[in-house]
Amino acid sequence: MSPYEPFGARLRRAMDERGPLCVGIDPHASLLTEWGLDDDVAGLERFSRTVVEAVAGRVAVVKPQSAFFERFGSRGVAVLERTVEEARAAGTLVVMDAKRGDIGSTMAAYAEAFLRKDSPLFSDALTVSPYLGYGSLGPAVAMARESGAGLFVLALTSNPEGGEVQHAVRADGRTVGATVLAHLAAENAGEEPLGSFGAVVGATLGDLSSYDLDINGPLLAPGVGAQGATPADLPKVFGSSVRNVVPNVSRGVLRHGPDIVTLRDAVDRFADEVRAALALA
Repeated sequence: MSPYEPFGARLRRAMDERGPLCVGIDPHASLLTEWGLDDDVAGLERFSRTVVEAVAGRVAVVKPQSAFFERFGSRGVAVLERTVEEARAAGTLVVMDAKRGDIGSTMAAYAEAFLRKDSPLFSDALTVSPYLGYGSLGPAVAMARESGAGLFVLALTSNPEGGEVQHAVRADGRTVGATVLAHLAAENAGEEPLGSFGAVVGATLGDLSSYDLDINGPLLAPGVGAQGATPADLPKVFGSSVRNVVPNVSRGVLRHGPDIVTLRDAVDRFADEVRAALALA
């Protein structure tokens, strides 16, 4: 047993106290320009610190997109380390959006980078890809359990290309996406108040009633805001599992920067819309 409180329990508490909204920290080059910042490490750091200052403590989760930091090399990764540290120090859960997926010792190394307690990039949860076979995630599952961290596994993603893999039908008649969801339900069996192994399920996908989303774990839902989904869509997409949805908004909030007050107002509007929508579910 891990000596640390599991991610699922910490997430459930944060969602109940602050609402379920997740704000992405996605320093696109175009967003840096919109903010009047240079597309360099200094601009990256200013952007990231401003977002953390604006949203930390107001939402359940922030989700830095690792790629936008990695593109600046080691100095960008150093900014990512500080962003994670500052957000967690402010009491906000951090989901690292890195979508790692590999086999054996390589997957174990990714797990150590993001899920080992003494790693400078340690995050409360990590996005991972199961498309080398769900079993390939074993090292990440083990490290998450040891550290009290969580995983969000790509299951039914919001990008249109994803369907050619995720909706493919296996020999047993189940789709690949349904198989991933079933694995996660098994990981979370018996966990209270919420399991630590979640699925990534796009908020833009419409009717998902043919899929069993009741995995006793969180459902990270990208697509709210700039990608076209609205908070009002969440009950229709997620049905009876909507209470466990963590809707993610990125550009819909970030485009209101760099003014901190304006950013906070945008976050509060989205958060209020989400609460109103879920109250109707």
